[in-house]
Amino acid sequence: MNLDDYSKEKLWQLLVETACASVMYPTHKAYTRDVLLPEKPNIIPEELAQLLNMPLGEALVILGELADEQKVAP
Repeated sequence: MNLDDYSKEKLWQLLVETACASVMYPTHKAYTRDVLLPEKPNIIPEELAQLLNMPLGEALVILGELADEQKVAP
């Protein structure tokens, strides 16, 4: 299942809310955007979760949000 498939699931919004409630979420997202993605743009959620020692759900949400931001950026 790819990120687009996950975002279509009924529980996606619940997962997003839960992940964003994590105290480390903003830090994990910024580090992923600023450090990890420039070095490895095709990182997979499982690898991100392992690298940052976070739940897979949080990694899915971070990569999904960052992908959406890239689509909107000029």
